[in-house]
Amino acid sequence: MSERPNGLTYAQAGVDIDAGAALVERIKPLARSTRRSGAEPSLGGFGALFDLKAAGYDDPLLVTTTDGVGTKLKLAIETGLHGTVGIDLVGMCVNDLLAQGAEPLMFLDYYATGKLDVEAAAAVVAGIAEGCRQANCALVGGETAEMPGMYAPGDYDMAGFCVGAVDRDKVLPRLGDQKAGDILMGIASSGPHSNGYSLIRRIVERSGLAWDAAAPFAAGKTLAEALLEPTRIYIRTVLPLLKAGRVKGLAHITGGGLVENPPRAIAEGLVPRFDWNAWALPPVFDWLAHTGGVSEQEMRRTFNCGLGLMLIVDPHDVADVLETLVRAGEDAFVVGELAQA
Repeated sequence: MSERPNGLTYAQAGVDIDAGAALVERIKPLARSTRRSGAEPSLGGFGALFDLKAAGYDDPLLVTTTDGVGTKLKLAIETGLHGTVGIDLVGMCVNDLLAQGAEPLMFLDYYATGKLDVEAAAAVVAGIAEGCRQANCALVGGETAEMPGMYAPGDYDMAGFCVGAVDRDKVLPRLGDQKAGDILMGIASSGPHSNGYSLIRRIVERSGLAWDAAAPFAAGKTLAEALLEPTRIYIRTVLPLLKAGRVKGLAHITGGGLVENPPRAIAEGLVPRFDWNAWALPPVFDWLAHTGGVSEQEMRRTFNCGLGLMLIVDPHDVADVLETLVRAGEDAFVVGELAQA
């Protein structure tokens, strides 16, 4: 095709194909670092294959999840600290899979921006790869979209997509097995994870503190570093208990907090009865509550309040499950029980 005088190019329209190609080359080693049985990550194709038989499944059900990081991204963008939000992206998806009893197998991401900053995008994808390694999940592909005019300078957004599998007889929640008196067990979060950041940003604004000020609730960290603490990923510690049939239900405590998420894992006719004195509110949540004047009820329906996961366990299994989790490095504790509605 012959060139036209004064013809426009894609780059002049604001899309840098060369920058996109450079990013792909930067992230290929990151994808390779997430190899696992059943998947051979290879960026650049039109799709990704996964061999369920190689992963050890004979009669599996596939489970899919998708999520984002929300306005926690604004904190990363405003401070230039892009290295951990990719872990959040993976964590929000793979922890949801646990609620169905499923193991994460492969992950894809979508990254959109007005003008591609290769360094920032590479830092984000490095975090995604780290999250995938923590979850034993293969990063098999994704999409980077450069869309001039859609985003303010420096802004970006992203979404994650995960595919997992669970043996047919291990699907959660096991609603028919639940009964009044079953124990609610909490596993500690690393902080707010990726929820409530629109409120968090308003509270920080009210506090008058700059992002680079010392965090009042975390020694040795700036406020931004403390609030960017990534979502804890529970796959390696909790999945063995699910495969062993030791858990009757599991709630990932995300948006909606401890009010809306637990009922999603509980059989009809039963309700969670929390002992709110069973654990101390972690310092970050105590600071947010006091600085923002946030009521207890609002805290409980917005944040995880220190519980990343809630497990439903038979009373006879509680001691063994607790010991297994603590030995694996989790901070786990009894937080209540199921009761008749």
